[in-house]
Amino acid sequence: MNPSRLLSKIVVKIARTPFPKPIQCFINKMYVKIYEIDMNEYIPEDPCSYKTLNDLFIRHKKYIEFYEDEDIVVSPSDSKVICEGEIENNQVYQIKGKKYSLNELIPYYEDELDGGYFVNLYLSPSDYHRFHVPIDMEIVSATYIPGTLKPVKPTVLEKELVFPKNKRVILKCRDSKNRYFYFVAVGAMIVGKIVMNFDERLSIDYEKIMTFEYNTPIKLKKGDELGRFEFGSSILLFFTKEHFKYLNQKDYVEVGDILGEIY
Repeated sequence: MNPSRLLSKIVVKIARTPFPKPIQCFINKMYVKIYEIDMNEYIPEDPCSYKTLNDLFIRHKKYIEFYEDEDIVVSPSDSKVICEGEIENNQVYQIKGKKYSLNELIPYYEDELDGGYFVNLYLSPSDYHRFHVPIDMEIVSATYIPGTLKPVKPTVLEKELVFPKNKRVILKCRDSKNRYFYFVAVGAMIVGKIVMNFDERLSIDYEKIMTFEYNTPIKLKKGDELGRFEFGSSILLFFTKEHFKYLNQKDYVEVGDILGEIY
């Protein structure tokens, strides 16, 4: 087994273990303190109410507001926007200065995204770990790709290519204008699972690439909970040419904030 995946399994096992309440309370409080998490935003608020550290990782937000305009694309998560821009010659940036080919990230890739737009979102260990549907959409296929579990912190991304090598789940989606876009959930160090709520098969740790086609597309509404990470990670969005306009001006976005619009 890949060493990074073995380490992940060990840490996740510990995170899912319920320790005696005083010990678990101490662990949870230390996590909240170290990562400066405002528990007033979550249900329940008391860190000691979570039976395991993993339960604290995947805590629920009290309230999320999603823009109702059907053409507005919202952020699927609380995250830092680490890079965004045009897709040129089927290449994109992982972070400024680190470019890679989409063929490395998405298997069986076709040229439909060339000339389009990409947005890279980084979720830190302090962020809300659940992610939501960014716009009304249908999922036509999902691909699980095994890989390493290297850290996705910006400081690491500046030094080496990670996104095309890490474990990931790729969703091919279609929006209300019948245009395709891709939603890519990238695993990271200590991320034991990428959970997609609509298909439990995508949570299995396969040793080879697995693709699931949905003859009847999975229909989801903006704001629906799409899935979750079990620790920090990254979400990558890719839109086709003349399809998406980027509107966001902030370095950090909360789930539900406006990223852009489709046209």
